[in-house]
Amino acid sequence: MEVTLARPEKRNAFTPTMVNEIAHAFQDANQDDSIKVVMLKAEGPVFCAGMDLKAFQNADLDIPNPHIENKDISLGEVFANLHKPSIAIVRGNVIAGAFLMIAGCTYVFCSENVQFRLPELNLGIFPFQVMASLMRVMSEKKMLQLCLHTDYFSARKAQEYGLVDGFLEEVDVEFFLTGFKDISSSAVVAGFKAARELPSVASEKRYSFLLKKLYELKSSEDVKKRIFEKG
Repeated sequence: MEVTLARPEKRNAFTPTMVNEIAHAFQDANQDDSIKVVMLKAEGPVFCAGMDLKAFQNADLDIPNPHIENKDISLGEVFANLHKPSIAIVRGNVIAGAFLMIAGCTYVFCSENVQFRLPELNLGIFPFQVMASLMRVMSEKKMLQLCLHTDYFSARKAQEYGLVDGFLEEVDVEFFLTGFKDISSSAVVAGFKAARELPSVASEKRYSFLLKKLYELKSSEDVKKRIFEKG
């Protein structure tokens, strides 16, 4: 499934409606076994400039989508609730709340000239929601350093932080996608759900928790079918 940010005239700054549209797409992806991976792209020269502060402060500036249910949900939650592999294809700069997207994706491939920035402190605010997503890929110390640094930094630096996994000039994305063709969607969903739950499980109970998840998955019809087909 391809999901494209298509608000280039506003540098793809996300509104409450956009958050709900992404959530709707991800829900479909979770429920459709034929979807093996979700690819996130963006139109225009900027991948995403973060939250549209005006639209979040004044609902009249947003354009509701009548075809979906609109909930008060964080973009970080939306990505945390996606239980399929996701790939961000980043050809434009990543700013502010856009870090919720790239830190929420399983893989991030960007152009080498892309720049990254968390400018919130210059506006007298702090990138609160971004912190939770950043701590999935880096230590608390590195996360705080990044939040305090308001200047642009390079794609190579983003790779050092663990935000970027490769560069589009070096990665054959189409070939990379073929690796997902035959994977079991039910196994992936079970694995992603377990990974999301694991931090809330006491350390001494984690192996028993994961063993239970394994037994649950092994008893599924999909696994029984695959084992039978492989003889």
